Amino acid sequence: MDKIIDIKNAIKISKNLRSEGKTIVLAGGVFDILHTAHIKFLENSKKYGDYLFVLLEDDSKARKVKGANRPINSQKDRAKILSTLGSVDYVILLKNMTNNTKYDRIIIQIEPSILAATCRDPYIKHKKRQAKLVHGKVVYVIKRINRHSTTKYIQLININ
Repeated sequence: MDKIIDIKNAIKISKNLRSEGKTIVLAGGVFDILHTAHIKFLENSKKYGDYLFVLLEDDSKARKVKGANRPINSQKDRAKILSTLGSVDYVILLKNMTNNTKYDRIIIQIEPSILAATCRDPYIKHKKRQAKLVHGKVVYVIKRINRHSTTKYIQLININ
């Protein structure tokens, strides 16, 4: 079974899983250089359901959100790394996600029961709105761990 899938396959797989009564948890992000906080976030997310789907931003969105020198790793490489984690069931490759309507459409079609979030998630308003669209709920699965961030690690590497 290939864990790295496109949106079309994610919709098909999620429909089949829901018909079997399985609970789908949805998490998302850039996951540029995988670190401890990412691992804890994904492991804790998985605890809330049977299957964890991870929405993985493409390189252009990563640049827009994280800065011109990002991502360090391509979407393909980030997907490969995420797919090796036992807590991750599927990695969904996002492309050209330029507005909330596009995200909403994916959420509606995948129809997760749980949208995973960190405390102080900058996109929490959107996640709560999306959860309402699918009669799901947002669950805070981890506190933000400020000492672990890809940006901070890049700064440390550049200093040394």
